[in-house]
Amino acid sequence: MVASLSTQMWITVHVLSFGMAVLAMIGLTGIYLRQVQKFGLLGLIAYLMFGFFFILQASFNFTEALIAPLVATAAPQLAVDIVGLFGRYPAVNDLGPLAALPQVGGLLYVVGALLFGISILRARVLSRGAGILLIVAAAVTPIAGALLPHTLERMAAIPMGLALIWLRYSLWSNLRTTTAPAAVNPARLDTTPTV
Repeated sequence: MVASLSTQMWITVHVLSFGMAVLAMIGLTGIYLRQVQKFGLLGLIAYLMFGFFFILQASFNFTEALIAPLVATAAPQLAVDIVGLFGRYPAVNDLGPLAALPQVGGLLYVVGALLFGISILRARVLSRGAGILLIVAAAVTPIAGALLPHTLERMAAIPMGLALIWLRYSLWSNLRTTTAPAAVNPARLDTTPTV
């Protein structure tokens, strides 16, 4: 595993993952702001939890892409322990509070997405189908983690990705319909002068 940390493929994959997390946070913020008046306190809590998950993911991907390869030369086991946090590899070194990252990240992801989906359904602004898919995707994730091997567990992220894409499309469509000017009916225009 240490040898793969310094490959261009490793760096590229994790830089792209970092970009995905940043874009997800931007999209999530737009979805939240579009519904902020109807989201209420539950929606705010959901946004903060789900948003902190993406911030945590971006931070971890940044570490995997740019810091772990540097650490791998001086302390290879420490680098393996850090990148193995979310890969179910038992750490040899004491990672202190970092060891809790998978549990904290999982909680933020599942509970944040569940509450965000419920808030979308309650707000009735964006697509209810996308909100339902978000809830289902969040509920399936822990089940997939318990039943599937780690290599297939990542496939559980596909429904979540589809839900977020659907929500962004719904946001874009909703903004277009609410900001489009009313069509002018030429038959209703009265061009006769008034006296």
